[in-house]
Amino acid sequence: MSRIPLVDLAAAYDRHREAIDAAIRAVVEDTRFILGREVGEFESAFAAFCGSTHAVGLASGTAAIHLSLAALGVGPGDEVAVPAHTFVATAEPVSWLGARPRFVEVDAETGGMDPDALKAVVDRVRAVLPVHLYGLPVDLDPIGALAAAAGVPVVEDAAQAHGAEYLRDDGSVLRAGGYGRIGCFSFYPGKNLGAFGDAGAVTTADPVLAERIRRLANHGRTSKYEHLTVGYAERMDTLQAAVLAVKLRTLAEDNRRRRELAAGYRTGLAGVGDLVLPVEPPNRRGVYHLFVLRSRHRDGLREHLRRAGIDAGVHYPIPLHLQPAYASLGHRPGDLPVTEAWARECLSLPIYPELTDGQLATVLARVRDYFASTAHRS
Repeated sequence: MSRIPLVDLAAAYDRHREAIDAAIRAVVEDTRFILGREVGEFESAFAAFCGSTHAVGLASGTAAIHLSLAALGVGPGDEVAVPAHTFVATAEPVSWLGARPRFVEVDAETGGMDPDALKAVVDRVRAVLPVHLYGLPVDLDPIGALAAAAGVPVVEDAAQAHGAEYLRDDGSVLRAGGYGRIGCFSFYPGKNLGAFGDAGAVTTADPVLAERIRRLANHGRTSKYEHLTVGYAERMDTLQAAVLAVKLRTLAEDNRRRRELAAGYRTGLAGVGDLVLPVEPPNRRGVYHLFVLRSRHRDGLREHLRRAGIDAGVHYPIPLHLQPAYASLGHRPGDLPVTEAWARECLSLPIYPELTDGQLATVLARVRDYFASTAHRS
């Protein structure tokens, strides 16, 4: 039996091979490897996809957060509210700017930033940085209301949520990256919209912020040899923009397939063992960058799947508040119990548009096999 990977980048390339090869060839022949026309074309298309006015292509999702916070004036002595259950790249740019991440407890059902926990710290922070974890939007309206009352901006970490939707009480629908002052995206290869290396972008309705971020990304330039501010080298490469433009064409279709697969997982694993399946509140439509379930038997289940030729992942086993890099903040085990429970129990199953129905059935059967033994029924 062939192995079922957690992510299958080779299959993704095969689907787009002809168009991607042609797009790369065009860049190579034109030789505009930095800020070629493909970058601007992708920015326009991605802004339209997100329902935003402006998009700025950048070198990575981490760069997107870094430049967004810098453009908003975050600096030494400030604090930024960051959920404790996320990848370290959400918090790193806060530290680079001399500010301090204020780690916030997460919601027990979704793993996203808990508005009630944010309420206790929002008056002390310079910005709020919620994460649309695993492709599911956080509950934006209560978070936004708290931030607005405190007079601080919301910066969305939408690195895992390209195309995810938030349904508001007035009937409007917002796509991830279109709610806060700025939305930050990663195009790391395994993302729903993945490049052939590192790449990222910001979206915003504010033309002044867009221009500020664009300038910061390009050495603070106003012209080739005039630099208004001290900037960074965090531009998107033209080759990455060309690849992303091809894959953006099928992103909505790919997200629909991810939702189909997630529904298959839910149906096939309902009531199995002690599994806690992902929750999708009625006001949110996730795009399932990852399908993350929870179990007290997480490590045993993962090893069982590995022996069966199925890759499963753990996102993220060490919460940010307990990372050695942030030991100076003085957190101890037990400080954020919900986050720590997620870290102990979460397991990511294979999910990507190219996963076949047969592969899905295999994963379901092997998970059920594990819990069929008496020791793992509860």
